[in-house]
Amino acid sequence: MTRPTEIETDYLVVGSGAVGLAFADTLLTESDARITIVDRHGKPGGHWNDAYAFVTLHQPSAFYGVNSMPLGSGLKDTHGLNAGLYELASGPEVCGYFDAVMRQRLLASGRVDYYPMTDYRGEGRLVSLLSGAETRVEVRRKTVDATWFGTSVPSTHTPAFTVAEGVRLVPPNALPHLAQSGSPVPDRYVILGAGKTAMDVGLWLIGAGVPADRITWVRPRESWLLNRLCTQPGEEFFHDSIGAQARAFEAFATAPSADALFEQLEAAGNMLRIDPSVRPQMFHYATVSAGEVEVLRRITDVIRQGRVRAIEAGGLRLEAGFVPVAAGALYVDCTASAVTRRPAVPVFDGDRITLQMIRMPAPTFSAALAAWIEVHIADEARRNELCTPCPLPDTVADYPQTELANLRNQLIWSSEPELRRWIRDSRLDGFGKVARAVTPDQTDRMAVLTALRDRAWPAAANLQRLAGLSVDAPPA
Repeated sequence: MTRPTEIETDYLVVGSGAVGLAFADTLLTESDARITIVDRHGKPGGHWNDAYAFVTLHQPSAFYGVNSMPLGSGLKDTHGLNAGLYELASGPEVCGYFDAVMRQRLLASGRVDYYPMTDYRGEGRLVSLLSGAETRVEVRRKTVDATWFGTSVPSTHTPAFTVAEGVRLVPPNALPHLAQSGSPVPDRYVILGAGKTAMDVGLWLIGAGVPADRITWVRPRESWLLNRLCTQPGEEFFHDSIGAQARAFEAFATAPSADALFEQLEAAGNMLRIDPSVRPQMFHYATVSAGEVEVLRRITDVIRQGRVRAIEAGGLRLEAGFVPVAAGALYVDCTASAVTRRPAVPVFDGDRITLQMIRMPAPTFSAALAAWIEVHIADEARRNELCTPCPLPDTVADYPQTELANLRNQLIWSSEPELRRWIRDSRLDGFGKVARAVTPDQTDRMAVLTALRDRAWPAAANLQRLAGLSVDAPPA
């Protein structure tokens, strides 16, 4: 079909990843708007199109995707390191899901136009990456930036270090294809990076039969990790999920420092770490099971000498020195940053919407909520009050301010009855349903909910102190 050279739309959504699709889905439900979606990828799903084959969600499928269509079967895994917990959608499953969202939900509505393999150049210019043809779009209402997070994956990023000639460096995407590559079997696998991708690679290698003593892991920083048991939907996990929130509030209210806060959360079962002898200084909301941590602890050849500066013929040049590595090693690059950390901007700014995280760590819920607010709240100042961005944490010291933003947003949302009802009915807000299902005769669960309410203000006050902010007066 020949594309028109000029089109009109109410909303131009730049990016067809999870965030852009979640916004468009709720906007479609709550309004009669016409929507145009543009993306450089050939299919919807954003960075999921570029991810490695063995990637999965960190948290249950129930919390991800668009509001109108469930992701997954709602079943629990029966084997593997996630056994007994709710399913984690695989990368291919997520891509298939977003393709179905586009075809069966958005395009089927007759009110959505989709421009894949197209670059948005600003000022209403859409340029095809295949033909160079330009389409001019007149946006009647707003342009929506769904690319703010700047998500990067190993297969598409450029390493920040030099690589000597002859060194074998691959992204995780290449690992399942090593047997077909014709290359010799590596004597050693060297994982570069300390984030969730690196953990996925370690688990995959060991699961595929690589002995742990043939793996070297370069971890510039140790990370605190969320215990996946504490993120489970379903009433049967009430004391693991809602109970974890109550335990977190207790720690938020009493911890004397950010380091102590994480140690209290670890003692409560909310947080995990791979090496108990090293105090982590990084936190990115990576979520793992206790079983995964046990497997990762088998990798004992861990290098902690800072970030990689160069891979040389004889080894690694790191911030703190040189570490020899035998020839024939295969280096696996896991150093891409999942998100780009940058100063927050107003979500609503005239004819522009910049989607950001307004509940951590819930990108699709945040986008869907912003769409509801766009339709139902007329005053821009109030819109931004309801959509205060949560800072993305990097270090342990950042965490109190992030959780404080979560608490403040939750409080202000509760002051809007219609918004509160939307959240109550949203499939992306799983924990609220578990809490509301509690009946007065369930005294043990009622006690947990009471503890949550009683600790909310002390938690907020202490988080302000830990974040170095002035403490608000308690509510009357």
